[in-house]
Amino acid sequence: MTATVSSRLGTSRDSLLRFAMRADAVCSGLTGIGLLVLAPTVARVSGTTPTVEYVTGASFVVFAVAVLVFAARPRIRTAGAVLAAGNLLFTVATVIVVLVGVWPLTTTGVALFLGTGVYTLVMAELQFQGVRRISARG
Repeated sequence: MTATVSSRLGTSRDSLLRFAMRADAVCSGLTGIGLLVLAPTVARVSGTTPTVEYVTGASFVVFAVAVLVFAARPRIRTAGAVLAAGNLLFTVATVIVVLVGVWPLTTTGVALFLGTGVYTLVMAELQFQGVRRISARG
């Protein structure tokens, strides 16, 4: 069996950023759908309210669709930089929510919030690296 790699994928300067954006969109979209389906349960286990979980889930789905649209554009450097910065801000926001005590989070809720912060930090790093790769070669 012979494996072939498209030259577009093998040499594209934006492949890392495009991959990171699409991965972020898929993970966020699936999480959003999960929150929409399980909002009351997630709220009970985490210490938030079902309304918070419904709004968060819907926001994640809308975010995912928007990121997929931007990832499909021919030029994605600016969108990727904005997305990476947004993910970094979201990371900071999750830590602030936990420290300030916006909701009476359970231990599971704290773990979920901080886990989300770690996820968005990893996505921000991948996206920043993708932007840097485009800048370094372009």
